[in-house]
Amino acid sequence: MNNALQLKQLNTPITAGNLDAYLQAANSLPVLSQEEEYELARRYRREHDLDAARKLVLHNLRFVNKIAKGYMGYGLPLADLIQEGNIGLMKAVKRFDPDVGVRLVSFAVHWIRAEIHEYILRNWRIVKVATTKAQRKLFFNLRGAKKRLGWLNQAEVQAVADDLGVKPEEVMEMESRLAQRDTGFDAPVNDDEDQAHTAPVAYLTHADEEDPSVLLEESDWETHHHERLQQALEALDARSRDIVERRWLNEQKDTLHTLAREYGVSAERIRQVEKNALKKLRNAMAAAA
Repeated sequence: MNNALQLKQLNTPITAGNLDAYLQAANSLPVLSQEEEYELARRYRREHDLDAARKLVLHNLRFVNKIAKGYMGYGLPLADLIQEGNIGLMKAVKRFDPDVGVRLVSFAVHWIRAEIHEYILRNWRIVKVATTKAQRKLFFNLRGAKKRLGWLNQAEVQAVADDLGVKPEEVMEMESRLAQRDTGFDAPVNDDEDQAHTAPVAYLTHADEEDPSVLLEESDWETHHHERLQQALEALDARSRDIVERRWLNEQKDTLHTLAREYGVSAERIRQVEKNALKKLRNAMAAAA
């Protein structure tokens, strides 16, 4: 396979269909010698040679693939793990100093793992199982410990806690989180009566008026309706708006005769102004609907 074809394959987004081709292309690129790696890194660091940086990334992708395969037990697609690891590799290349005297892959391992860890924690569960640095360390180390120990008894919990430098309560809490499963909010009800599994939507909603979607729809409608009413009122003249508000919107309603005395007109005239104003309001509300 020539280099041009290899580079084309490696620049293609990784999907389930082309993953094998990607892995083959990445693994077929030769490992750089220490002298070649130093020269490329020096060119990028001193001259900002992007082609040199690109070669450093491409010729180290095989190491990302190997690291990513070690995280397949989390139930996430290998292609996604590799892509996240590649981001870590690119970050490492950007920060790599060849004059320190270590190989790029040794420096990049931290960055590759960090990106994969972050991806797993974001996507392994709907609710995050680890948010602090200590919890993240416990999350990944405890999974490894459980592969060797199975279900943890009290002595094993203490041993893991001592080994990782955390409290036994934290080990037990993380073990509980690892054992939990995500449940769809509106998943279909299980027909197995022995399991008696019910989706949250079935027992969190007791009536239509308590359905979150219904409440949100009603809230949006009321807000929109109020805004349209305010706009329609502002379009009225001052006297008409005052009459409508005092006759219909205020908590204490004024009579026609009270308004008639204030404006120095007959009660019939107030009624006519009110009638015309309400008609304008209805027309304005209907037009905005």
